[in-house]
Amino acid sequence: MAQINVIGSRGGRSIDLELPEVNPHVLHEVVTWQLAGRRRGTASTKTRAEVSKTGKKMYSQKGTGNARHGDRSVPTFVGGGVAFGPKPRSYAYTLPRKVRQLGLAMALADRQNTGRLVAVDGFDLDGKTKSFVAWAAQNGLDGSERVLIVTDDEMTRRAARNVAWATVLPVAGLNVYDILRHERLVIDAVALEPAQDEVMSEEAAQ
Repeated sequence: MAQINVIGSRGGRSIDLELPEVNPHVLHEVVTWQLAGRRRGTASTKTRAEVSKTGKKMYSQKGTGNARHGDRSVPTFVGGGVAFGPKPRSYAYTLPRKVRQLGLAMALADRQNTGRLVAVDGFDLDGKTKSFVAWAAQNGLDGSERVLIVTDDEMTRRAARNVAWATVLPVAGLNVYDILRHERLVIDAVALEPAQDEVMSEEAAQ
């Protein structure tokens, strides 16, 4: 049972959260699934039927001493079509919901185990970048680490969005990949409450 201390204007308490043991294989599976869904899949090549070449037979079938050929659009010629080349496709695939939920819990556990998970209840910021930088400095965030800010507080998101070392997401957008690619996670305390488990489990599908 992990005990997470809550800071902020309404902090001063702790959250008891049941977090699993971190399994790198599960995290790898979830991140791979997540990035596969983000791939555009727009690579495309032309087949021999699509290249702009004449369909006229190159030369007589017999008598030239050369190999038999039809038109110049075949893949063996420069400028011809591509055999088995890429075509637009979706790289997305299905990952079991329980695996997605487990991966998110493990990502949180990893940040908690290394002391890089910060739960906040009440940022009380005015939407200004200067106020966020001051708040961050007071709480040990000096810009030496990349920080993921996960909050539904509009003023906080507005204040942090122009800070180079911070990435801002709403609670519904929390995901394994973004957690792992940032050194520190700052999250709304309400998102870690037991009543929010279902909300957090659904985010990985996005």
